[in-house]
Amino acid sequence: MTTTPSGQDIAALKGRTVPVQDILDLFQVRVRDHRTVHRIAQALTDAGLTTLPDFAICSQRSSVDVVPLTSVPAQAGPVDAEEDETEDALPSAALPQRLLLGDIPSARRGLLSVGPATPLAQATFLMHTNGLSQVPVTTGMATLHGVITWASVARMYEAGKQPTLENAMEKDSVPQADTRQEFFSELPRIREHGYLLVRGDDGCFSGIITAADVTERFEGAARPFFLVGEIESLLRRCLGAALDAEAVRAVQTNKKAEHRSGRVSDLMFGDYLRLLDGEQAKTSLAERADANWEALKWPNMPREQFIGRLTRVKDIRNRIAHFDEKPLPPELLDELRTFAKLLRTFVG
Repeated sequence: MTTTPSGQDIAALKGRTVPVQDILDLFQVRVRDHRTVHRIAQALTDAGLTTLPDFAICSQRSSVDVVPLTSVPAQAGPVDAEEDETEDALPSAALPQRLLLGDIPSARRGLLSVGPATPLAQATFLMHTNGLSQVPVTTGMATLHGVITWASVARMYEAGKQPTLENAMEKDSVPQADTRQEFFSELPRIREHGYLLVRGDDGCFSGIITAADVTERFEGAARPFFLVGEIESLLRRCLGAALDAEAVRAVQTNKKAEHRSGRVSDLMFGDYLRLLDGEQAKTSLAERADANWEALKWPNMPREQFIGRLTRVKDIRNRIAHFDEKPLPPELLDELRTFAKLLRTFVG
């Protein structure tokens, strides 16, 4: 649970460059989400402070400058006081500034290795039983002698050499890097070799990144974005076909009156709820929402359950928007898939 440290502890951050993780630790936060980010940002604001860049959108291993709030230009466009405190427009910089090798989980997960005196049969047995395509040959996880791969074993037999660990090792140009290096600059080597050995801050091997790890990492990161994008596109098609400009302008309360376009394409995700939720606190919007729901002509759609699902999708979207480094849990990904499938049925 988020706790607010003393004003003195927060004030002590002023003028310092600190790791994002230190800020989270100060507030006893394990995972950044829209609620914890809002509370930390509010506490900093109350102390007259902010961070550059925004702590909410950086990798937890990045550092930020804690500066006086007055030194940062004010944001244009005031937000209506009745707006949801967790307004959900995707930040323009919602992605981390740099992606390091250490940000890939397998780079710090550890790895199996064998010593130089290990029999080849034992090394290949280890590969078979653990589903590995390569095993490094090391001394003390610091000195690398080579790497055994299925391809290197095959080349040994093709060359008619004795089946020994020494003859089966790849020794030249073994791809290796450290956790602090940029991920994208190393992609060509991962593509060429199929793997990259990674050393930690202590110089010892901390993990291995394979082509499969890259695919898994970016599938996990990209799929939620695309699902949310599809859901938003389907919602806009439904709402745009059923509602007039006046209904849309009524929920664009985060803009000045002259800037309320009345176009569904200009709405933020929370606006969809304000358009349809008949239980919201603001009576005028709740009454309009009843009429909007009728305009959709979805007689077989249970409204309460639909609003509940839409609220869940909004929460998941906020989590994505604030760049939670951990992959989205399978159950949340399933919620997005289910809701997208539901919308496809009603959109036709």
